Amino acid sequence: MIPPSFAYHAPRSIGEALSLLTELGDDAKLLAGGHSLLPMMKLRFAQPGVLIDINRIPELRGIREEGGKIRIGAMTTESELIASPLLQEHLPLLAEAARMIADPQVRNRGTIGGDIAHGDPGNDHPAIAMALDASFVLQGPAGERQVPAVDFFHGTYMTALAENEILTAILVTPFASGTGYAYQKLKRKTGDWATAGAAVVMRMAGGVVTQVSIGLTNVAPTALRARDAEKALIGQPVNDASLAAVVQAVRAVCDPAEDLRGDVEYKTAMAGEMAKRAILAAAARCR
Repeated sequence: MIPPSFAYHAPRSIGEALSLLTELGDDAKLLAGGHSLLPMMKLRFAQPGVLIDINRIPELRGIREEGGKIRIGAMTTESELIASPLLQEHLPLLAEAARMIADPQVRNRGTIGGDIAHGDPGNDHPAIAMALDASFVLQGPAGERQVPAVDFFHGTYMTALAENEILTAILVTPFASGTGYAYQKLKRKTGDWATAGAAVVMRMAGGVVTQVSIGLTNVAPTALRARDAEKALIGQPVNDASLAAVVQAVRAVCDPAEDLRGDVEYKTAMAGEMAKRAILAAAARCR
């Protein structure tokens, strides 16, 4: 289908983009990579009267160290995440997970900020950001504020981002030496969204888990932080008993929607399996 007509603006600065958002109100939508918004417009699920294309704003791109954090501009593409030496050294989970998103054509255009701000539970970065304890920098007319990833997602396509705010950056603490990490996702084919996925970041000492965070993809109206599953693993070795407890806790928190990728029972079971695989892969990297 062809989307309805719309006006188009391409601001060159964050200030200009914020002015347009304030002036145009809820009839305007930000255009990042476009892989989420444009398909919805073609199906007429979204019908904004104005698109504000933020691709020409240089402040929204780049990856750098800042104040003990890694700051990733919201308009940084998946391909740029993969190629970043800084991420490969300090946050390899992001570079590795980006390779699992869609295909090279999409990764060359799709952005980390667009993936997050859209609020789709099937997107990969929300759960990964939760597992990384990331924070999001939101900028509006009144200035900047930071929102933890675990507090950002309110429902399907619903986030803490106000209508006159822009997600400008993602802030993540670099991994400490010896951190294990993994992202496991089940999908039907290359380029598809996850049927279920799990991101894990963990540390071990003396043969037991001392720290762990688990984010879940596409098994509820939003990405999930599996807190009870984390508690089941803290202080335990990674073995059949602890993994069984984690799987049970993951399944208990799931509330997936039935669709072409599977029914509720199947998606719930696969969430547990992806979490188990991600924990085993992450544990193998702890050192």
